[in-house]
Amino acid sequence: METEEEVVPHEPKRTGGAALPLLLDYTAACCHGGAKMAVLAYSLGKREINQHFTIKNAKLISLAAVLLLLCFHTALRHYGGGDSCEWLLSRGRYLGDNVWQPYGCMMHKYKSIEAKTCLSKKRVVFAGDSRIRQLFYSFVKIINPERTEDGNKHEDIFFQVEKSSLNVDFLWYPEANNSMKERLMSWTHEASARPDVVILGAATWSIKLHSGSSEALQQYKVNLTAIAVHLDRLAEHAEVYWVLQDPVNENMLSDNRKMITNQQLDLYNEVALEVLKSSKYSRRSRVKLLAAARQAALETIINSDDGLHLPESTRNVGAMVLMNSLCNKQLRPIDGSCCQTIPPPNLFQKLSACLFLGAAVVFVVLHVLGYNRHRRPIPPDVESLEEKKPAAAAAPLGPKDPFQALCRMGVIMLYFYLCDRADVFMKEQKFYTHSTFFIPLIYILVLGVFYSENSKEAKLLNREQTDEWKGWMQLVILIYHISGASAFVPVYMHVRVLVAAYLFQTGYGHFSFFWLKGDFGLYRVCQVLFRLNFLVVVLCVVMDRPYQFYYFVPLVTVWFVIIYATMAMWPQILQKRTNSSGIWHLGVLAKLLGLLLFICFFAFSQRFFESVFSVWPISKLFELDGSIHEWWFRWKLDRFAVIHGMMFAFIYLVLQKRQVLSEGKGEALFPAKISNLLLFLSVVSFITYSIWASNCKTKTECNEMHPYISVVQILAFILIRNIPGYARSVYSSFFSWFGKISLELFICQYHIWLAADTKGILVLIPGSPTLNILVSTFIFVCVAHEVSLITNDLAQVVIPKDSMALLRRLGAVAVFSLILLLLSSGNRLTPGT
Repeated sequence: METEEEVVPHEPKRTGGAALPLLLDYTAACCHGGAKMAVLAYSLGKREINQHFTIKNAKLISLAAVLLLLCFHTALRHYGGGDSCEWLLSRGRYLGDNVWQPYGCMMHKYKSIEAKTCLSKKRVVFAGDSRIRQLFYSFVKIINPERTEDGNKHEDIFFQVEKSSLNVDFLWYPEANNSMKERLMSWTHEASARPDVVILGAATWSIKLHSGSSEALQQYKVNLTAIAVHLDRLAEHAEVYWVLQDPVNENMLSDNRKMITNQQLDLYNEVALEVLKSSKYSRRSRVKLLAAARQAALETIINSDDGLHLPESTRNVGAMVLMNSLCNKQLRPIDGSCCQTIPPPNLFQKLSACLFLGAAVVFVVLHVLGYNRHRRPIPPDVESLEEKKPAAAAAPLGPKDPFQALCRMGVIMLYFYLCDRADVFMKEQKFYTHSTFFIPLIYILVLGVFYSENSKEAKLLNREQTDEWKGWMQLVILIYHISGASAFVPVYMHVRVLVAAYLFQTGYGHFSFFWLKGDFGLYRVCQVLFRLNFLVVVLCVVMDRPYQFYYFVPLVTVWFVIIYATMAMWPQILQKRTNSSGIWHLGVLAKLLGLLLFICFFAFSQRFFESVFSVWPISKLFELDGSIHEWWFRWKLDRFAVIHGMMFAFIYLVLQKRQVLSEGKGEALFPAKISNLLLFLSVVSFITYSIWASNCKTKTECNEMHPYISVVQILAFILIRNIPGYARSVYSSFFSWFGKISLELFICQYHIWLAADTKGILVLIPGSPTLNILVSTFIFVCVAHEVSLITNDLAQVVIPKDSMALLRRLGAVAVFSLILLLLSSGNRLTPGT
């Protein structure tokens, strides 16, 4: 470190008016030294953090956290009541905008056709006062949204769907008295008249008619005790619900209802709880208490028109809670985890468990026998938390290492299964607000800037920069998914550009490799395909999902095959060949033009596209819910992104070869005037696209334009990032680290960060959303990094460099895959609902 004496130049002695310049020089020197001190402290601070918090230590912490959370949730369900049906009916909170979130589980929003399917050939009866009538109408409107509230007050109302043989009736019983008891007795004695579902509730009329007297409360208890006997008997053959009384807005009540106070309603609810939940007449599994609507009404009753009857949004909460309680077990919606039982593992899941257990047994046996040869451990890079590549080639894996990798993978898959297939951890719905999306973006931006480093090279789109690009894009996509930001069209359109940018990089990277290296060997192809597909194939089996469910991997895989075919087909035109004659450049352009025509033909011939991908066994890879439409949508949406990347790579590599670009550190990419012009155009284009995306009305409308104009923002970003020499000379090691595991992050999020196959959010720590996100994110990132290492280890074993050995293994894989496809035809992997 320089001292002040070394920094300050020697100056002649100054007096009088010369004192001010001397003071300024001294101040500048102090600032210069202070700046260096700040940089040194910044570097030492990062090194101190990374020295103690390595990726290995992080994984050990995450493993301990998972074990503790498993114990916590097991104890919570055993001692605290783990029935998600009870959670659904009794507890919850508003996420905002009338979105109700039950405690610990997800509530499906039922549509008319689903409700009719669930309640087909059933009779549902609502019995009670005017507030039960409100609930009846909200329930009926789920079945038929066109239904109006046109029934007469204080009379029975009947609703029927003839095609489904579905009947929903409202019976006017304003008090819990002998009339209600006699009706219940008739249902218990006459099986033909017995409804399949009964929803009852009453109290306000008892309070109103008797002016809230204590005698009326005592009589209510007597009556309800007598009714409880018949409710319990009826519950042996039907679903029976008692609705607890909702609060009132006392200030809004009319004079003849002033005696209906919240204090009175609480007393009546206490009686109902005492009689129906704790009495000798009722068992826990019989009469169900609906309290969720009451809890929702506590926050919304202020919006009541008359102080007594609930706002429509609150009534809808109660109706949807009832629908989930009745139908989730039958229809099993993926985003309706409340009241669902866990299906037993299928054949493929059992086989995968046996495979991982077998690997564990072999690993233990080899360990006992003394096969302990390992590769020399690679020292971690303290600055980046990434493993340094050794100068020499790594020693081959020992006989125990592949089985150890499979054991680690088995443990990770067990965690996946527990998170998203077993009834262990909780799940919640997504709910989008601007703050849940943009505030985390600011956090990661600050972290990205904090971990800025000097690049090893200053070439356009160098490896460090592309890793950084993939990293920040992946983090934005993760925040987009967990915040439910797809509901906000401007954010949706910008994230669509990020997905297109990934495919752009796919075209750019693979074209550059084939153009420069000319390696079209089978070993390289298998390495790439294994790296892309290993995790997804395992998840398809363990999590019982179709291949197309993880849509991005099929998309990238198909595009890699297309790029390979384009570059490998005769004539193979490489950079070496173009050195001898520039005419070969026209050959490359001809190939790219042919690829463009191929893309356009498929894009404008949906029937032909679907006929190609509907052929067995290809259809088994690309169907979702028995249809190829999702694959068609995904492919078509970014159909030009890959060829844009290939074309950009071609132009860049030609310009680089002809030394048109200035890629030295600190040098602008082009001469000053051209650089300034391109920068100006890039900034204008970038902003123009953002303005257009922000004014999008619907996703459908904007998706039509997206394939043609997404490249504008991608190219604008590349030029802004690379034209200034200083921008090319630095990168964010924070973003770059995530970029190296971006594929694993994208896939793993489906089941161990999100939940219910991306429909909801995994809840490891209930009651604290912020802490839950922090803990689940920490574990999720550690798992993704470990999966990346496992994939690389197994790739060395599964993909041998010897061509004949590789061909034999490919033949074995083909036969094994064919057997699995034939088995799946009889025992089909169930796609998501």
